[in-house]
Amino acid sequence: MKNQALIVAQEFNAPIALVWRALTETELMKKWYFDITGFEPKVGCKFHFEGGQKDKRYVHRCEVLEVIPQKKLKYSWTYEGYEGLSFVTFELSSLGEKTKVTLTHEGLETFTNPDFIRENFVGGWEYLIHTSLKEYLEHGKALRNW
Repeated sequence: MKNQALIVAQEFNAPIALVWRALTETELMKKWYFDITGFEPKVGCKFHFEGGQKDKRYVHRCEVLEVIPQKKLKYSWTYEGYEGLSFVTFELSSLGEKTKVTLTHEGLETFTNPDFIRENFVGGWEYLIHTSLKEYLEHGKALRNW
């Protein structure tokens, strides 16, 4: 299990085009994810953001590796100043008016910092996908502005 990819899936009551925008437009991303600097959904794009606790912040450094509009977004995920290399993939599938998102985070075992344990990623991604993104897409301004 330690070397197994973390997978979080969720169905959203929102069209795939809107979900894709929420995953790839920085102004929308900061409403449910992080305030990301330099992100564009283009292969080779390098971007970063800060996350962690109020008293302990970490700079996340990422590079977009794969983009298939409205289907797949994959990027590397590292921490500035710390060992480890992981990969985050969002895969979207249309279910009529609904959209299924499957998030896969691979390589968590490469992180050696005790703050980067698998359980922290499980809790973080489950909150971001099941709660934050779901509330934004289904109950926030996203659909009203769509």
